[in-house]
Amino acid sequence: MQHQVISKSVFAEALELINSGQLAAAERICNSTISQFPNDPNINGLLGALLVKMKKYEEAEKLLNKTIELAPTFAKPHEDLGFVLLELNRPHEAIEALKKATRLDPKLNLAFLNLGKALAAVGKGKEADAAFEKSFELSPEHKLLARAVECLQANQFEEAERLSREVIRINPGNVEALRLMGRMAARQNRVGIAERHYRKALEVAPDYTGVIVDLAKLLRDDDRFDEAIECFRQAIEMEPENARFHDLLANALAPAALTYEAIEAHQKAIDLDPKLAIAWLGLGHMLKTVGRQDEAIEAYHQCYELEPDIGAIQWSLANLKTYHFTDEEIKDMEAKIERDDLGAESKVNFLFALAKAWEDRKEYGRAWRYYDEGNSLRRIQELYDPVDTEVMNDMIVDVFSPELLQANAGAGCADPSPIFVIGLPRSGSTLIEQILASHSLVEGTSELPYVTRITRSLNRNRADGINYPKAVAELDEKHFAAMGQDYVSFCQMHRTEGKQYFIDKNPNNFPAVGFIHLMLPNAKIIDARRHPMDAGFSCYRQLFAKGQPFTYDLTEIGEYYLQYQRMMDYWHEALPGRVLTMQYEEVVADFENQVRRLLEYCGLPFEQGCLNFYDTDRPVRTASSEQVRQPIYSQSVGRWRLYEQHLDELKEVLQPLLPRYEKYEEIGNENKVKDNDQ
Repeated sequence: MQHQVISKSVFAEALELINSGQLAAAERICNSTISQFPNDPNINGLLGALLVKMKKYEEAEKLLNKTIELAPTFAKPHEDLGFVLLELNRPHEAIEALKKATRLDPKLNLAFLNLGKALAAVGKGKEADAAFEKSFELSPEHKLLARAVECLQANQFEEAERLSREVIRINPGNVEALRLMGRMAARQNRVGIAERHYRKALEVAPDYTGVIVDLAKLLRDDDRFDEAIECFRQAIEMEPENARFHDLLANALAPAALTYEAIEAHQKAIDLDPKLAIAWLGLGHMLKTVGRQDEAIEAYHQCYELEPDIGAIQWSLANLKTYHFTDEEIKDMEAKIERDDLGAESKVNFLFALAKAWEDRKEYGRAWRYYDEGNSLRRIQELYDPVDTEVMNDMIVDVFSPELLQANAGAGCADPSPIFVIGLPRSGSTLIEQILASHSLVEGTSELPYVTRITRSLNRNRADGINYPKAVAELDEKHFAAMGQDYVSFCQMHRTEGKQYFIDKNPNNFPAVGFIHLMLPNAKIIDARRHPMDAGFSCYRQLFAKGQPFTYDLTEIGEYYLQYQRMMDYWHEALPGRVLTMQYEEVVADFENQVRRLLEYCGLPFEQGCLNFYDTDRPVRTASSEQVRQPIYSQSVGRWRLYEQHLDELKEVLQPLLPRYEKYEEIGNENKVKDNDQ
């Protein structure tokens, strides 16, 4: 009798801990009790179910089999065992366990649902349908949810939402329906709505790691890295052996400039699962970022052995700018792009890698064919309308009038620490960043997203439809000061070295110069500029991870450059002396004087280390990471002429601007060979 009293008391305590999400504490209590009462079926069964929840399937299987021996007529252990066997990809054994569970308790709708999955996995479609129907009969919610999932997969969002809401009407605490609503909203980029659904689901089931990870991904993609990292760590605490969670954590640490922590997290994922290809790929990226190129190459090769159809691996090698493909590697990639079953994304990556491979061999005609095909295929995948860019710039020029800029001069946050490097991609911004980050008072961070986040915040809760930039006209001094302080606060997590100044090297900030000026009047703004033909063609040669959708069509590249030139001309007119233009060709031709000019503008004393920027050991998270680890060179100036016969389309669009840049063309006339764009 004493045995029963103790067992029930502990059972209740452990169950309360489980329900409150304290799984590790519950596991300790169960293990302690089992050491005293090894044959108590209730505690054994509870621990088995807990281990399932914690995804410790091998341990759970042993304990559930023991529980079944102790109490063969208990249905729940059979149901849990069937689920475990299904997760371990042993569907035949799962079928046996789940059939026993449903015989012992014909009302176990989840057991019927998993039985249907197991039967489907072994090709018994008719029996699987019968099991599913029985599950749906016992729980109409499951039928509605199954249909909602099908609709979501088919991008039928309206019907999926209707079905999910019906489930929530029947059962407001249905976690799966809340999670599905969150995923639906996330797919439609309705971040706030998705977050509310995920957090509501976690109120009901605080230990549901699937929802925690969904929320973490949402936060990461919304550039809320600190919150995302916290969520991923929470999931890892619950499932420390889950390799995928460690890899996802690394992918949140990396853009937060926590590069070395990201390397550790990728390595932990690999230690747990050496066959997790995506972790090897991420590790390669991080090793490249910190300059450990040989190790990065090895990581990419490990990834390729595991998943040879992932084109991003070969493009990552090509994007090192120093790796040269063998004849065998080229032949392999050329065979892959002919396959009908190769995904479009991988094909694009292989095409760009092949272009780089042939360019390295000075086979520019063959390289061009792959560049052209790769860009054409990638353009289909991008959503970009050049008219939208022009309309937005029209509004910015209209709103940020000289009168508005003058009326609010000095109104923002007085913090002088930010140094913005803007411009077009592939125009020397990484070189400027590396020079400045070689100074003892300056820290290089990353391409930070916070200017855009703050402008987006002006769009919230506006029933009248007035968004940025028009909403800026309604702001006053306190608003600009608050936004500037928000920006500095957001950036704080990236400032790991605690230096006096930091660099935000996001080239896409160039249309926001007026906004930056109003919220951070003491910040420095540097425009990294390059000859239009070199800048444009260099964009065409680069496969960007995200954020540069205009770079896959020569006409659109040219039109975008025209808009960039227009905006920078306007800022120089409206804010004379506010922005320093660093012309790449001048930096190459007159390096020391240009470095001194840069430091003088930033109010920094001259330091020799800025001339020896290539010796600075720091993470560099751009395609130019290896180029800025070598001394200044001029080989990339005028490089577009190697492909001049193919660039009439770009040249025609840029023709109105080219006379302004004629003086820079002679600097690189002799440079026709080496690809070292920075």
